[in-house]
Amino acid sequence: MKLGFFTMPMHPIGKDWQQSLREDREAFILADELGFVEGYCGEHSTDPEENITSSAIFMATLAHATRRIKLGTGTLNMPNHHPAAVASEIAMLDHLLGGRFILGISPGALPSDAEVFGNMDMARPAMFLEAINQVLQIWASDPPYNIQGQYWNISSARTHIPETGMGTIPKPLQRPHPPIVVTAVAPFSQGIAEAAARGWEPISANFLLPKWVRTHWTKYVEGCERSGRVADSANWRVAKTVFVAEDDATAKAYAMDPAGPYHYYYNTLFKKLKRRGALGVFKSDPQMPDEQVTLESVMEQLVIHGSPDRVVDKLHELREVTGDFGTLLYAGVDWKDPALARQSMTLMAEKVAPRVGR
Repeated sequence: MKLGFFTMPMHPIGKDWQQSLREDREAFILADELGFVEGYCGEHSTDPEENITSSAIFMATLAHATRRIKLGTGTLNMPNHHPAAVASEIAMLDHLLGGRFILGISPGALPSDAEVFGNMDMARPAMFLEAINQVLQIWASDPPYNIQGQYWNISSARTHIPETGMGTIPKPLQRPHPPIVVTAVAPFSQGIAEAAARGWEPISANFLLPKWVRTHWTKYVEGCERSGRVADSANWRVAKTVFVAEDDATAKAYAMDPAGPYHYYYNTLFKKLKRRGALGVFKSDPQMPDEQVTLESVMEQLVIHGSPDRVVDKLHELREVTGDFGTLLYAGVDWKDPALARQSMTLMAEKVAPRVGR
C-alpha cells in the first residue's frame, strides 16, 4: 500500500492565517521527507476555516521545497475558473513541478463560493464537464482557438500571430495532460463511473463510512468496463482520518479530545453538512433520521487512532470492508500540537504503512 496525504485544511476561526498556511506547507514538506508519494489540498475562496483559496497557487509554493512527492489540486473547482485560465496556469504548474503534478477536479460543493462566482443557480455539473472538456481541447489543439460552449467561448483567432506565437496557450509538461483524479463524497457515486470511463482515477473522501467507500470500487469497475479498461485497485485512492501516537492512551486523548483538532474538524464538517441537509454520508442506513446521527458516533466510525500496532490492525479491518486500494491518503487536520502532528505522520510512514501491504 502506498501512502499519500490529503487535506481540506480545517483551521479554527481566528487563527493567524500566516501560521495556518505555514503549518499546511510544513505538513507537505514533511510528507515529502517521509516518502509520501502524493499530496493534495482543497480550495475554497469564501471559507475562513478551509483557508487555502487556491490549491494551484499553494502547490506552486511547494515546487522547490519538495523533491519527490507528486502534488495535486484536491480539488480545482472547475465552474469557478475560466477554462483558458485553468489550461494556462496548470500547464505552468506542471512545468514548475517537473511533471510531479496531478490534476484533481470537481464541480465544487461550497454554496458561498458558487454564489460569489455567480453560478449558484446554474447547472454546475454541466459547467464542470464543459470546463474540463475545453481545457483538454486547448491542450490537444494548436492556435488559433475557436472553442464554443454554453458557458465559455475561447478564441484567439483575431489576435493569433503565427510568427511569434502570440495567442498560444501553453501545454503541460506531461502529455497529453497530467493524470486526472476526481474526489467522491457520496455512496454509489455515478461521478466515479463517468470519470473511470474517461480514464480518470478516483479518490474516496475520508468522511465517508467504509461501507459506502466500498461502493466506489463498484462504480469504478463499471466505468472501466464501459471504456474497455482493466480496473486496477492500485489506481484507487482512499482518504482516511488517522492519528498515530507511541501508545493507545495518548492517541485516544488527542484524537477524541473535545478541544482537539480532530473533534474540531468533524464538528465543523458535521454542522456544515447538517445545515445543507447532507448528513447522508454519515448514515449506515439511508433511512436513518438525521436526529439519530451524532457527532460522537461519526468520530467513532471515521477516526482511526492508536499506537502503530492498533492502527495497523484498524487499517486491515478497513480493507476487509472496502476491499483493496492502492494508496491510503492520510487526512491532515490543524496542527494544534505540532510535535504530536509531526510524530503521527512519522509513525504512519515508518511504523504503519510498511506493515499494511496489498
